[in-house]
Amino acid sequence: MEADCTMEEAELTEIREHLLQMRAADLAESERAYAASQSLGKDGVPDIGDMSSNSYHQEVLMNLSETQRSRVRDIDAALERMDKGVYGLCMRCEEEISARRMEVRPFSRYCVDCKAEVEKFGE
Repeated sequence: MEADCTMEEAELTEIREHLLQMRAADLAESERAYAASQSLGKDGVPDIGDMSSNSYHQEVLMNLSETQRSRVRDIDAALERMDKGVYGLCMRCEEEISARRMEVRPFSRYCVDCKAEVEKFGE
């Protein structure tokens, strides 16, 4: 079963544009977070409290950056599934993912049931 059977070409084009916009925004946010993490603690001689706070903030910003990079990878995978004609199909059970789930998270790989199983038991 191909996703193209259930989604119109215009709808796929609109979703692709939305995914590309999300990707660009995530990359920009990741770059901002990285730049901010590099500048922490470079504004003078910090005391021990400043050093601890800066270390924590730098770690938070670096994790944000990794989260954004992970989402970019998910978006790239969704664009690839779109190119293959299987966008919107669960990668586990191959059933169509609900329209509501795809609306909320357009780079979803799994339907709700399979996602719950993957999180519980792993892939």
